[in-house]
Amino acid sequence: MKVNTYLNFEGKTEEAFNFYAKVFNVPVGPTMRMGDSPSGPELSEVEKSYILNTSLTLPGGHVLMATDMLPSLGHQLRVGNNVTISLEVDSQEEADRLYGALSEGGSEGSGMMQMFFGYWGSCLDRYNIRWMINFVAHQ
Repeated sequence: MKVNTYLNFEGKTEEAFNFYAKVFNVPVGPTMRMGDSPSGPELSEVEKSYILNTSLTLPGGHVLMATDMLPSLGHQLRVGNNVTISLEVDSQEEADRLYGALSEGGSEGSGMMQMFFGYWGSCLDRYNIRWMINFVAHQ
């Protein structure tokens, strides 16, 4: 299992990650924009330019990942949902097991679902810690 830190911004992901890349002297990894998604809600041209997912690897190997939250979709950025622990697991079964255990007694959850980028879900556990779980089958 790989553990990453996932950050949420409101239209500032690209700016923040360019800053972090400069601070840590590392490149920004592959970036997918909201407009790159093959399906989803109708977005404004500005929202299409926002970041769906990006990453950078810090010295020592820890990965920071991020997205822009969209107020037009009801997302509200606040302290508490701006940082998520992201788990990249080795199987769909492990994703389901971890999601079930972490979401038990929690207050929010998306459920695990098949997305265009992999099998994904997120939840807020009983201690108000946000978790994201992702399994991507490698060809």
